[in-house]
Amino acid sequence: MTLSLERARSRRPVTWLTLIGVLLLPVVIGGILVAALYNPVERLDGMRAAIVNNDEPVTVNGQLVPLGRQLAAGLVEGSDDLPSNLDWTISNTDDAAAGLADGTYDAVITIPANFSTAATSTAGASDGSGTTPEKATISAQTSPDSLIVDDAITSQVAQAAASVLGQQLSSTYLENVFLGFTTLGDKLGEAASGAHQLADGAAQAATGAAQLPGGATALASGVTQLGDGANELSGGLTQLADGTRQSAGGAGQLAAGLGTVSGQLTSTAPDSLGGAAAANVSYANAAAASTQKLAGTYQGLLTANNCIPPATPTTPEKGAVCLALGQLADGVTDAATNAGYAAGYAAGVQQGLGKTAAGIDQLTAGASGLQTGLGTIADGIDASATGATGLASGAGQLSTGATQLADGATQLSGGVTQLSTGTASLADGLTQASTSLPSYTDQQASDLASVVADPVQAEGTSTNLFGASAIPLLATLALWFGALGSFVALQAVPRYALSSRRSSGLLALRALAPAAAIGAVQGLLVAAVVQFAAGYDWGAWWTFAGVAVVAGIAFAAVNQALVAVFGGAGRWISALIGVLAVATGIVSTVPGVLSAIAGLMPTTPSYTAMLSALTSAGGLGAGVAGMIVWAALAVVVTIIAVARRRTAKASTLLQPAPALA
Repeated sequence: MTLSLERARSRRPVTWLTLIGVLLLPVVIGGILVAALYNPVERLDGMRAAIVNNDEPVTVNGQLVPLGRQLAAGLVEGSDDLPSNLDWTISNTDDAAAGLADGTYDAVITIPANFSTAATSTAGASDGSGTTPEKATISAQTSPDSLIVDDAITSQVAQAAASVLGQQLSSTYLENVFLGFTTLGDKLGEAASGAHQLADGAAQAATGAAQLPGGATALASGVTQLGDGANELSGGLTQLADGTRQSAGGAGQLAAGLGTVSGQLTSTAPDSLGGAAAANVSYANAAAASTQKLAGTYQGLLTANNCIPPATPTTPEKGAVCLALGQLADGVTDAATNAGYAAGYAAGVQQGLGKTAAGIDQLTAGASGLQTGLGTIADGIDASATGATGLASGAGQLSTGATQLADGATQLSGGVTQLSTGTASLADGLTQASTSLPSYTDQQASDLASVVADPVQAEGTSTNLFGASAIPLLATLALWFGALGSFVALQAVPRYALSSRRSSGLLALRALAPAAAIGAVQGLLVAAVVQFAAGYDWGAWWTFAGVAVVAGIAFAAVNQALVAVFGGAGRWISALIGVLAVATGIVSTVPGVLSAIAGLMPTTPSYTAMLSALTSAGGLGAGVAGMIVWAALAVVVTIIAVARRRTAKASTLLQPAPALA
């Protein structure tokens, strides 16, 4: 079935199949683009990746830590950041390299041998073992013939897994650090308490040290006096030793004299005292004997003269004789008695002289012993004098040392005072440090470590590599190339424009009408495909569908104007606009010149309005107004182009057929 529409570059009629093909072109383009590019992370299982785990586990605090194995398991099991995962294969270095070269694997993640060692190096650096901390690294490699986004996906998966493991390691490390703050605060508190006690003791020591210089000075003075007294004692002991030696000499002389006296008493020589005593005894005994004899004689005379009663004298003369003889006899008897006494006394004197001699001998021995003892005493006194001299010398040195001690004690007192002050400051500082350090329970340390290990979290981000702008961009491209397809199949300027009686404006609008209708239907179909793929809120979708309808009509008008003005070159320009829209809509790092050109293209208002309809971005009204302005300008340009086509030279009229647009 044919329609009364002019086919571009051909006189064959336009059929319904042609219109359906043109109508479905943006649907097919948009469907393919959305199906292939929208949210690719949901289909990561289509990528084949190998894991090469060369890690050598380490032992930390007696526990085996195989971090490479844990990371490999995390990659295979996936993560919260990437709920879908790749098609992983546990491999080795040689197999991974071969698989990457022949296309078996799209990517290879390699965990090096020192991964666990590097990842746990912070624990060795913090406990003072001297281990140098280093970062643990993994490498991601893609096939040389990998597609554009494969590298980004592989890197994102590797970074997400490494980030999760790194956060766990950092959280554990920080938890130990925060618990270390608590322990350090407690220990500093104990140190502060001890420092306060030390400060108190130092203050007491400073008080005692302040008294020490006075005592040392008094000691020096006393020791000086001791030295003077020791010198005087040494002199006195020297004099005493001399006197003792003199006394020893006198004792020797006394012993000699007593020996002489003892010899006189015990000698029998006539000129000795003993001899005289013996002679006196002899004389006394002789005198006693003579006197006794004389007394016997007188007694005999008395008896002879009858003077002894009871006889009586016969004559008075005899009485007188008897009386005289009796008196003489009594005197002689008394003399004999006294002579006996004298003899006994002389014998006693002789015996006393013997005993005296024995006592004198004992005195002589004692005097000799006294002489020896006094000599020994003199020697001891000399030694004492020497010791007293040494004592005086030592006392002098001690006095000098005591003076130095007083000076040192003064310095010690100042130093101990400074120590007391410094210790008090130290105690205050330790107390302040102890109170300044935070204290955490195990749960608080764990919660804080989990936050500090990952302190910044971005909200509103998505794992979708193309973001929220992908749908508006793909829809704009589909509608733009759909409008271009309309004027690949349809005639932009009626062939009969030169001979028609209708106005140029009416001719232009009649050529635009089918393309505009197709564009409106294309907009609805593209919106339906988008809703099927993304499932937007219906309120947002209706707005998006309305913008898509307006965009389809506006793009049809612009493409009609391009073809009407430039002919086949207009289609080339239209394709170039589509390419620029793709190039400037993927990333914001395009050159400024291209960005400036993109801002002037007719696709920009459509993209802005669609983005505003689906997101919180503004510019919906401006985008719709921009599309209307572009459509109006395009209609005006098309009318001008139609008007120009309605004027022709004579040579043109002679041609067998009008030029094809």
